Amino acid sequence: MGSFSIWHWLIVLVIVMLVFGTKKIGNIGSDLGKAVKGFKDGVKGEDEKTAQPADKTTIDVDAKEKNGH
Repeated sequence: MGSFSIWHWLIVLVIVMLVFGTKKIGNIGSDLGKAVKGFKDGVKGEDEKTAQPADKTTIDVDAKEKNGH
């Protein structure tokens, strides 16, 4: 079975465009681009949130157990 040639892929592309139409394919591409941008912004926002120093009103302490011995 080998890989498909460029002509096979062009025929598949033409059939997909006939079935879905160029407007719907463009909308899918736009929605996919927005989803990727939203994901990148979410990851970037999460990195910025963890990189910021703690609030000055917050006190960070280690809890220690009391032993009754």
